Amino acid sequence: MNSWRAWMVWGIGVFAYLVAVMQRTSFGVVGLEASARFHVGGAVLSSFTVLQLVVYASLQIPVGMLVDRFGSRIMVAIGAVFMGLGQLQIAVAETTVTGIIGRMLVGMGDAMTFVSVLRLVPLWFNARRAPLLTQLTGMLGMLGQLVSVIPFLALLHARGWTTGFLSLASMSALVVVLVLALLRNAPEGTAPREHTQPEGTRAVLAAAWRQPGTRLGLWSHFTVQFSGNVFALAWGFPFLVAGQGYDSGTAAGLMSFFVVVALFAGPPVGRFVSRHPLRRSTLVLLITALTALVWAVVLVYPGQAPLWLLVILVAALAVGGPSSMIGFDFARTFNPSHRLGTATGIVNSGGFVAALITMFLIGWLLDVQHAMGLSPAGLYSLSAFRVALAVQLLVMAFGASMILRVRRKVRRQLAANGVHVAPLLVAVRAAWAEYRSRRTAEVEG
Repeated sequence: MNSWRAWMVWGIGVFAYLVAVMQRTSFGVVGLEASARFHVGGAVLSSFTVLQLVVYASLQIPVGMLVDRFGSRIMVAIGAVFMGLGQLQIAVAETTVTGIIGRMLVGMGDAMTFVSVLRLVPLWFNARRAPLLTQLTGMLGMLGQLVSVIPFLALLHARGWTTGFLSLASMSALVVVLVLALLRNAPEGTAPREHTQPEGTRAVLAAAWRQPGTRLGLWSHFTVQFSGNVFALAWGFPFLVAGQGYDSGTAAGLMSFFVVVALFAGPPVGRFVSRHPLRRSTLVLLITALTALVWAVVLVYPGQAPLWLLVILVAALAVGGPSSMIGFDFARTFNPSHRLGTATGIVNSGGFVAALITMFLIGWLLDVQHAMGLSPAGLYSLSAFRVALAVQLLVMAFGASMILRVRRKVRRQLAANGVHVAPLLVAVRAAWAEYRSRRTAEVEG
């Protein structure tokens, strides 16, 4: 199954996802230009991104069901069409309403891409390769963010707003051509699915949700992914510049470091999941605990946090992105192929719902403190940010409690199937004993 055709199909899918990430993040790098073009302030400008993410998150489950019914090929192509139309709309838009409509179209097309591309992996590759390829899909797709930061922004500054966004629309047109010409849903000769239940209906959604492994994937994605999204898409730059007092160049460098760490963290996480499939949720909990600990240190640090501490914070947040991909591995291993898209959509909604809730709570807490006179140094003062950003710790704690709760059900299900998961300490001792035994045999040999 791992033939050159499989790699070609996966490569086209990854390219489609890279273009989707480029479309998703393109508006975030032209904030000043967008403010001048649409004559709006920061609050209205932020609604472009928020509404885009609302559309993305709300469509995850419906899109997953449609992928199960129609396959990845048609869904990726339709998604690219929507994103192309959205960027065309933005290229010519001159009012806030028409601009927001364009971003919502981009969010709609973006929502159709990732779930569809992930569904290709277990159909074209064996189960041993699936965790690593899932990580590589997310990792390579993130390169789209660098494309939007460097060549797209340079083109927009050189040729203007319309030309810049028309170039993005042309990239979506290229994706449509490649997908329709070369991408296939499954290898030739794959046995047809058994229609034991109506596809794309409430029965499929209910079956995916009843599976504890799907819910474990949802809460894993919810817990470990949201903080990085909140930092990268909304509050990281204001916190670093207005709160911590660093210049915009330093803040931009930390944001770039975020992307680099996420790129390099993907393969090791994938290899760990491949070798230790019974320790996936433990890894999610450990990374969540690390993220919470670093955030707590940064928020209680007196005065401006040193740069080295912020580097550690950014690195911890960046690792959360690849770690959230573990949620999709839960969806893959606990669901049959005919409802894999639906289960993946359920999982993918978790982190984005958590991010949207947290973004709102942080903004609300900043406004409340300012209105009550609790932040005399200003709306975006360091003291105000400390209180507002601390809400993330509560969201992490809630997510971790849900992981532990659902994990018990998953382990009971595994035990019923003859698979017993040893406690972590027992597993560590067994691994150490095995290592000592091998070392002793090598020395004596």
